[in-house]
Amino acid sequence: MIVENSVHEVKKRENSLRIIKEIIQYEGRNQLYDLTGLSGGFLLSKEDLKLLETYVGPAIFEEQLEKIGKEHLGGDKVLGLNRTSSGILATIMALVRPESYVVHYLPKLPSHPSIPRSCSLVGANYLEFEDLENFFIPDDTSLIVITGSTMDHQVIEVEDFKKIIKMAKSHSESYSGIEIPVLVDDASGARLRPVIFNQPSAIELGADLVVTSTDKLMDGPRGGLMSGREDLINEIKSKAHQFGLEAQPPLVAGMVRGLENFNPENLLESLEKKQDLIKSLNSQLGGFEETPTGVMISPEVLSFEIENQGIKTDLSDSDISFTWAMVLLKNYGILTIPAVGMPGASPTLRFDLASKDAKILNLDELKKIILNSFKELLNLVDNPEKCREMIFY
Repeated sequence: MIVENSVHEVKKRENSLRIIKEIIQYEGRNQLYDLTGLSGGFLLSKEDLKLLETYVGPAIFEEQLEKIGKEHLGGDKVLGLNRTSSGILATIMALVRPESYVVHYLPKLPSHPSIPRSCSLVGANYLEFEDLENFFIPDDTSLIVITGSTMDHQVIEVEDFKKIIKMAKSHSESYSGIEIPVLVDDASGARLRPVIFNQPSAIELGADLVVTSTDKLMDGPRGGLMSGREDLINEIKSKAHQFGLEAQPPLVAGMVRGLENFNPENLLESLEKKQDLIKSLNSQLGGFEETPTGVMISPEVLSFEIENQGIKTDLSDSDISFTWAMVLLKNYGILTIPAVGMPGASPTLRFDLASKDAKILNLDELKKIILNSFKELLNLVDNPEKCREMIFY
């Protein structure tokens, strides 16, 4: 195995960032195509920049974030954080008792690592489920977490969402009357679920708290936006400030402008494009699946497709995916999550057609790049040392 731990994942990411820098320096930004769906950015004006001071910035932009954040997510009060993971950590630190349970339901495993890791930090027990038939809530439960859309854009069914909310409320009434808060990790789901799947917001479905990523499927910076019950937000905000998890003025300003600029039509336009791309790809390679806004191929399926080519490899499924991601970046300027993701990010190769850069990349050209880069991958996978070099150097 090449990428064995979080340190290796960081090293891989550092190599990817070096390659990105070289592409921009020597070829220009227009030769880099960010198809992660996480491109984000800061849509700040010159007037905004003048206000990004330690205390002036919050005075101006936090009030704006409160207004537009509640329009986007619902809820009584809003909190800006430096990442969605920071919001999850602050929530667990504020609301979860040591040795109590955090129960997590998501449409498909694995969960985002920030949830079990945060539980470990506070000494809480963690349970996760992807099957409602097995889902249960232990008596001593402090928090229930629902993932609206997974790292690979598997989206929860509305009826499953409602059942969990009902179970949480029923359990609260029967177990000493202590209410169990429900937090929804809606990192990309806060936009995917309402826009693509016509689902109500998490708050409308009865959640107490919801957190989203302001760089996922929108033109905002990498940050976390939380909304929900005012009493819970107040507790979480206090904990966030104690540990430096809150969003700083530039981030808050960027969130405001990103939310103002959010246009659901950008997501809807990707629907027709993905149908064309997946049909074209699977006619020659196979194994690709639809995502709400693009196409993807999992490490397991990718490994199977390589076996179908008659090639044997000692690489793990994830290492194969990482290697292909680096081939795409280094040789074609195609940026995907396995190349630059944070430790614990999904190794699934996903091509997001709602990304800004996808609009300037012809679908036929993208198909050609994917197929040609796969052929290059086939020439690498039987040589672990060459793959290691591709990933790390």
